Amino acid sequence: MTIRVFWGALSLLAALTSLPAQALDLGNLAGGLIELTKAATLTDSDAKALAFEASRYQDSKHQVAPATHPYAQRLSRMVRGLQQEDGLVLNFKVYLTPELNAFAMADGTVRVYSGLLDKMQDDEVRFVIGHEIGHVKLGHSKKAMQVAYAASGVRGLAAGSGYQTIAQLSASAIGGLAEVLVNAQFSQSQENAADLYAVDFMRRHGYPPAAAVSALRKLQALGGDSASMLSSHPASADRVSRVEAALKAR
Repeated sequence: MTIRVFWGALSLLAALTSLPAQALDLGNLAGGLIELTKAATLTDSDAKALAFEASRYQDSKHQVAPATHPYAQRLSRMVRGLQQEDGLVLNFKVYLTPELNAFAMADGTVRVYSGLLDKMQDDEVRFVIGHEIGHVKLGHSKKAMQVAYAASGVRGLAAGSGYQTIAQLSASAIGGLAEVLVNAQFSQSQENAADLYAVDFMRRHGYPPAAAVSALRKLQALGGDSASMLSSHPASADRVSRVEAALKAR
């Protein structure tokens, strides 16, 4: 259990013990505390199950392009033959929104926003997809999920109090988890590692790896935009230089 999770549990338990005894569902409280403790040791199976629920939530909150839509058809052509990556069975959808974003989750979910498709060529989008899958395969997304799941565990614990307002917060936990996963802030070293994973991804699948550089430069040029990908995955000059060096190395 991390320090943050430990103190969060103590604070919540202190607040709950001040409530009338008849208002507490001790069975649910104990179960919630177990869930909270599990956050620090989240298994891969847990991560996939939570990602599945989070992706369903995200799909319900966005306008998903039907299979006949031009955006969906373009993405389908773009990822033809890409049923899996490094053991991860992939499923793709397009969100019809002008936001520049894309994300991948541990259950194989890959979502691309139409705003990103508007700004990038096919191979550049493929690099972005490889980058997002890299965060999953390199364990970065799981670490973000552990933090998000800890918050979700607190809400699950609170639901045991029997108070309707707290129970409603608990019901929204999956939404909070989904938002954290989609907008996770990764470190510079994690971004660099995901970039290099994506370069290898491009090579493995026969896509031109040079598109990695043009994609990053395009994101760098759009850096003033407030869209999610630009704020959560800032494309620094250092990232571009590292990718260029990786391309020259092989």
